Amino acid sequence: MSVATTYRTCPRSGLQFESQAEKLMTAHAVVAVVWLLVGGLLAIGVVLTRWPAVHWLEADTFYQVLTAHGIDMLIFWLIFFEIAILYFCSSTLLRCRIATPKIAWLGFALMIIGSVVNNIAVYRGASSVMMTSYVPMMAEPNFYLGLILFAVGALIGCFVFFGTLAVGKREKTYDGSMPLVTMGALTAAIIAVFTLLSGAIILIPTWLMSLGVPIHVDPLAYRTVWWALGHSSQQINVAAHISVWYLVAAVVFGAKPMSERVSRTAFLLYILFLQLASAHHLLADPGLSTPWKIVNTSYFMYFAVLASMLHGLTVPGAMEVAQRNKGFTKGLFEWLRKAPWSNPTFSGVFISIVGFGFLGGITGVMMGTEQLNMIIHNTIYVPGHFHATVVVGTTLTFMALTYYLIPVLFKREMIAPTLARWQPYLFGLSMYFFCLVMMGAGTLGVSRRHWDMAFQGAALAYEWPGAAYLMMGLVGIGGIAAITGGAIYIYVTVGSLLWGRRLEGGSTSPKFTPVARAAPTVVAQSYGSAGFAAPGTFVLAMVFLLAFVLYYFINWKYLSTLWGLS
Repeated sequence: MSVATTYRTCPRSGLQFESQAEKLMTAHAVVAVVWLLVGGLLAIGVVLTRWPAVHWLEADTFYQVLTAHGIDMLIFWLIFFEIAILYFCSSTLLRCRIATPKIAWLGFALMIIGSVVNNIAVYRGASSVMMTSYVPMMAEPNFYLGLILFAVGALIGCFVFFGTLAVGKREKTYDGSMPLVTMGALTAAIIAVFTLLSGAIILIPTWLMSLGVPIHVDPLAYRTVWWALGHSSQQINVAAHISVWYLVAAVVFGAKPMSERVSRTAFLLYILFLQLASAHHLLADPGLSTPWKIVNTSYFMYFAVLASMLHGLTVPGAMEVAQRNKGFTKGLFEWLRKAPWSNPTFSGVFISIVGFGFLGGITGVMMGTEQLNMIIHNTIYVPGHFHATVVVGTTLTFMALTYYLIPVLFKREMIAPTLARWQPYLFGLSMYFFCLVMMGAGTLGVSRRHWDMAFQGAALAYEWPGAAYLMMGLVGIGGIAAITGGAIYIYVTVGSLLWGRRLEGGSTSPKFTPVARAAPTVVAQSYGSAGFAAPGTFVLAMVFLLAFVLYYFINWKYLSTLWGLS
């Protein structure tokens, strides 16, 4: 017997939630936060062990904790949340029923089973291979089986999303092109299919090999295909969190894209070129040719860099245009000074935009240059970079979105509003600091994964300069501050669901209300400077460009001091 489909209209946002889609979004988001909690607890062990003055865990425990932390954070927390975003951007934004809800629940079940099976395998102690589980170093079979089950479940979620888009189109719940935010989610889903299939292609034979099946897995092939999973997982995140940026700009400011055509083109460039950045993890691999490395990480990848720069210009630009339309037209930055900085949904997203661009984007392009990559390859600079992209970029954006969804989706009043107001600043700015000092230590050569940077007891111990120990100590301090910010987010989020005052859910209807055709976006020209509709954003973009150029050439100068000519 089929369950009757109803549509709830939220009285606070006007959004319409289909009953099954709402339950699926809630379930995925809740489980995502559980994995964030687990990964955050594990982060305490990682940070306190890499802090030289504390050096908490023994080597075997450290590698076990590091393995679980990486997978729980980059794979489980983010992809669970992203599936919730896919259902929101399809069913809710298009105001249509979700396709095949029973199959969607099957995908959710597989994701839970897979994530739990993988973690159990790690905690049993025989699978401390870290996230980059290169063969021939083998984990126990359930380590790979858990990842495979999770990937299948997430793939089901992506295909349910595609099916929901088809339902909306067939049932004419929206008019014209799909909303820009939904297109961003579509970009994330397409990249996710590529990513998860890549994982299946390489993990299934590795799982069979771990079971004792006489099968050969070439280590070079494994690394190359595995990074289509490992790094492209972050590309899902990029497309998803940029979609959320556009959503938050619309929700907080009523902002419309400065040019939908430009923004849609940028998402198309992501689909075509973003995954190629995976190759920058292989630039030190002798098995791959130099032309292959250069083409993938330079010429082609720069199209994806262009797309990110377009988004980085259009999102704050849309905010500026909306603010100027409200009368905040004094000087270049009144629109920014008068922004709602006490709203954690806005502050979290803006801190994310700046940190993702300056810390994650600039360092990512530098790392994609073959010669410069040699300076920092496999040093702790690398996790400094990806914490700037994964944590400052994606995790902080998802935290900011949660503050919007608590009353809208979960129908609860948020507890501890003062804590919530300060949480993005504590978490985001401490992660800025954490990433900067980690990249500084990596520039001095501190190892990416080694349990003990001092190599105590080693026959050929290396004596690091005092600045390296200082920076690793600061990594510990910054890491603990960021974990505290994450703990506040967990407290506010979980506490609001458990103890927050229940809000009125809104009226329900057996039928959807079609999305009205949006009016064409027209940017007024009665303000600005020198013909720019968003002059403040343009100045910020020029500051970014100057920082990028200076940092790029500073690294070339540093490289020249390491590679002497004779």
